[in-house]
Amino acid sequence: MKAYPTARVTTIPITTDPLSTPHMEDEEDNEKSQQEAYSLIPNPLQFLTKLILFQADLIYNSLVTLFFPISCFLSILHESYYRAEKAKDNLESAVHKVPSTITHGSNLLLKKLTLGLLGVAYVCMVLMVVLVLAVLLGIGFVSLWVDKPVFVRDSLYFDYTEAHPKAVFSFGNVGVERKQLMGVPIGHTFHVSLVLLMPESDFNREIGVFQLTAELLSVNGAVIAKSSQPCMLRFRSFPIRLARTFIMGMPLLLGISHETQRISIEILKHKEGVRRTKAIRVTLAPRAGTLSPPQLYDAEILIHSHLPWTKQLVTNWKWTLYVWTSLYIYIMLLIGLVCCCKRLIFPMTATNSRDRSGRELMTEEPREPLIQARDEREISELMKKWKRSRGKRKAICLHEAMTGTIGSSTPSISVSREDTSTVVEEDIGDSESVCLGG
Repeated sequence: MKAYPTARVTTIPITTDPLSTPHMEDEEDNEKSQQEAYSLIPNPLQFLTKLILFQADLIYNSLVTLFFPISCFLSILHESYYRAEKAKDNLESAVHKVPSTITHGSNLLLKKLTLGLLGVAYVCMVLMVVLVLAVLLGIGFVSLWVDKPVFVRDSLYFDYTEAHPKAVFSFGNVGVERKQLMGVPIGHTFHVSLVLLMPESDFNREIGVFQLTAELLSVNGAVIAKSSQPCMLRFRSFPIRLARTFIMGMPLLLGISHETQRISIEILKHKEGVRRTKAIRVTLAPRAGTLSPPQLYDAEILIHSHLPWTKQLVTNWKWTLYVWTSLYIYIMLLIGLVCCCKRLIFPMTATNSRDRSGRELMTEEPREPLIQARDEREISELMKKWKRSRGKRKAICLHEAMTGTIGSSTPSISVSREDTSTVVEEDIGDSESVCLGG
């Protein structure tokens, strides 16, 4: 090993001689240069220490880098497990505290649900009753407004004892099952038709044309309208009748077919007005030059009327009017019930309001005795304070009087506090009355 030279340090005494200053500066410069040169020489111990520290630091950083994900994962697991355990403990404590609250709340909820369902059923029942009533009223009102066309079919019986056979049809005979007992309603236009069933006899063929007359009679028997129209059998020649008889021989013999003709005649048209129609009179008149009326098997009268356009519109839309009228009546009934009979629809609210008012009255009733007791207590306290202050004033006055008498008299008199207190109490008992009123 190479030996390094050691530097010798000499102490130079400091003198105040100005001539020694440049020499000292040169020595200091030499020392600094030697120290710098010594510092540049590497020290093997320091280098080895730094190398070991660097390797240890490198290994530590490598291990930390390798195990950092695992440590993070483990820390996350530990944190989550800790939070789960904490949440579990909190939940268990809450569950142990909750059962009583849950049972009370569930009972209260069940009670409210039961009352609610009962209330809903009751309100639905009331609404259904009101709805049925509204539908009945709506249908009744619309039915009073709606008119139906009149259709009558009835038989006529002519009186052949007269020269001109007549038959009278009265509306009162068929009005038993109708609203209009007096006939066709006002404003209706009705048509009158006659259906005659006549035999194809030689007598009717020889008569030929005959006259039909229809008259409308009022209640007092006056003629309102009159119409007349000729009528006859359809013409059939002899060969046609012979061929028809030959072809229809078997049905004629068996009674399936008959030698008759049915004639339908629209004889009258009239619009009903203020003068009401009571009856219709039909007359058979033979043609001029003959005296016998035709032969008839059967005669029928047909009457059918047509509504005015307004009532016809109402009749065509009657189902719509039923619905809307019932709906309006239902709304009006509901408004009336809510405004006037609220307790009928909402009995629960009425009972609750009565209970609330009863509780308020019960809470208000005990207030008067409490107020009276409080006033009496205040009066007694005031009396006690007044008596106490009056006793003090009397004691002070008595003490002053006694001290004055003691100073003037020769013998000494001692007055104790007990005596004054007894005197004060006796004076308080004889004190004047005080009236305190609230």
